[in-house]
Amino acid sequence: QVQLVESGGGLVQAGGSLRLSCVASGLIFRINAMGWARQAPGKQRELVAEVTSGNSTNYVDSVKGRFAISRDNAKNTVYLQMNNLKPEDTAVYYCRADVTPTGWGLSSHYYWGQGTQVTVSS
Repeated sequence: QVQLVESGGGLVQAGGSLRLSCVASGLIFRINAMGWARQAPGKQRELVAEVTSGNSTNYVDSVKGRFAISRDNAKNTVYLQMNNLKPEDTAVYYCRADVTPTGWGLSSHYYWGQGTQVTVSS
């Protein structure tokens, strides 16, 4: 019904940068908040950045000043620019979107992408 596809992960040295992208497609009436979460081995998934439909942004403390989230509503796309990467940023990064599918009225549901690996070497 709704699909999220991430891209842009990879291997980078500490101090480097990566830009993640996530495109939402399917029977979409409205996309509310969009965000990025990550899960490192042996750890719980944590939401690291979120952008509302009004372009307000929130970040987890560990990425503030280094990561920037943005969205392009015309393309149903959310981006995560990651700068000054650290080895502790290594994780699988997942896109999340709060979507009202076509025909659902006012109801919405969180959809997740399948994830993209980000590895930061020291």
